[in-house]
Amino acid sequence: METIELTLTTEPRAAVIDLTSKAAGFVRGRGDGLLSVFVPHATAGLAIIEVGADSDRDLLTAIDELLPAAEGRWRHRHGSPGHGRDHVLPAFVAPSLTVPVIDGAPTLGTWQSIVLVDTNADNRTRRVRLSFLRG
Repeated sequence: METIELTLTTEPRAAVIDLTSKAAGFVRGRGDGLLSVFVPHATAGLAIIEVGADSDRDLLTAIDELLPAAEGRWRHRHGSPGHGRDHVLPAFVAPSLTVPVIDGAPTLGTWQSIVLVDTNADNRTRRVRLSFLRG
């Protein structure tokens, strides 16, 4: 298995960050196999969604509706107000995903992108591990 770790600086607000080109660059020329994407954080997740048509903003709106950041709502109390919801996020937006790779390219659908979902304004440095397992 081959692995690299990306370090990203995120916005000081909730964000959806497209990782597709970085993932495609990592597997380019590697043949067939599986791409594993993993974020080693307790307050971030990964998803495959369409970006560029406001689906990313729709996702953040849905997270806000499902997991409101209202202060006093969450038992987890350290960090900025409402930070407890950031610790619940990975139960809804998983911290890992796997994508088949054929001929050195992720087999994503036409409108699919691999994204980091980060609602935690307290931690602006994020690591993402890309691993390739040859088939």
